[in-house]
Amino acid sequence: MRRPAAAVGRSVTHFPMLTDDERHRLFHRPPRPIPLAGSRDQVAAALGATLYIPSVRPDLTGSVMRAARAGTASVVLDLEDAVPDDQVDAGLAAVGATLDDLSGTDAAPMVFVRVRSAEQIDAVLDGAGVGTDALSGFALPKFGVADGADHLDRIAAALPTPHGPLYAMPIIESPRVVHPDTRAEELAGIAELLDEHRDRVLAVRIGATDLSGTFGIRRDPDLTIYDVHPVASVIAAVVTRLGRHDGTGFTITGPVWEYYNAHERMFRPLLRNTPFEELDAVRFRRHLVSRDLDGMLREIVLDRANGLLGKTVIHPTHVNVVNATSTVSHEEYVDALAVLGRDEDDAPGDGDGVTEGGVLASTYRNKMNERRPHRNWAIRTLLRAEAFGVTRPEVGIIEVLTAVVDR
Repeated sequence: MRRPAAAVGRSVTHFPMLTDDERHRLFHRPPRPIPLAGSRDQVAAALGATLYIPSVRPDLTGSVMRAARAGTASVVLDLEDAVPDDQVDAGLAAVGATLDDLSGTDAAPMVFVRVRSAEQIDAVLDGAGVGTDALSGFALPKFGVADGADHLDRIAAALPTPHGPLYAMPIIESPRVVHPDTRAEELAGIAELLDEHRDRVLAVRIGATDLSGTFGIRRDPDLTIYDVHPVASVIAAVVTRLGRHDGTGFTITGPVWEYYNAHERMFRPLLRNTPFEELDAVRFRRHLVSRDLDGMLREIVLDRANGLLGKTVIHPTHVNVVNATSTVSHEEYVDALAVLGRDEDDAPGDGDGVTEGGVLASTYRNKMNERRPHRNWAIRTLLRAEAFGVTRPEVGIIEVLTAVVDR
């Protein structure tokens, strides 16, 4: 039986598994509820770890809601590579039934559907019916100039949901972007397409598995994607063309980490012992290493260093690793406020218009903050702070990880 549409104002809040006491212990400013009808940049920042789930998985609704209770704020129901060709119709039916089940459920995460073709967008919308109020948008694989406009036009033509517009998340992974001789032209065309639908484009995703496959590569779990230079060069090109902070760019998310169990190692683990020993968390470090999560943590750090925010994940145990490392340290927070000329009690946006330059010492007395070059970084940091919270001065990332991982 179909339920009435959800009320306007649905939101997502990170770390739902924490008690009030744990939130108070960990956070100077706890994560805030992020309204799905709010700022596109803020919703994009709140994606965090986006969990891909095959649409033909048994009990698809149960999988989505278990993920949400464990901390997932965004999921993609996959009708593309994760579904055998002879099960596409079954996958479509399961997506429609799941959206119907989730209709009116405030605790549901943001739900996107990865389609195989532009025509499947209409099929999903027709099959969802009232359940479209549970749908946040579509992930568009192998997005390119050849058929990207058809995808975006169909999404733009869809009626808005009660909680806001239906969004598009194009996935950059096609051979024309991979190959250097066609890369610049293709990215320029993609940028033009996305600009025409700017209000509908939530984030640009990077398909590292397909990019690697073009070269016949499958990266080793001892390596990050940035060690795979042919793919790293594509990521750099995507960021420099589509991730600009001059009003022409978009939020770009980190590529998938595809390993989740132990393997035989040739190299040392990537996590130092000392920070874990100081917190009596040596066993927890062993746990991270045994699940190949030390490599994933290293890659997340490199994602952010290269301008990426959030990450695609394919296993539930990865979600809270990504989200924990998305929290903002107290040091980052006070530096960002200083760069933007804001006080802690200012409403979001107050002081963001400062244009004067200048250099000022960090409150932490360990660096100089330059207002002009650090401005974009500060804006992104405060968006992240709203979604994932600001940790207390004495709380480090290890304390957050131990509190939320495998809860």
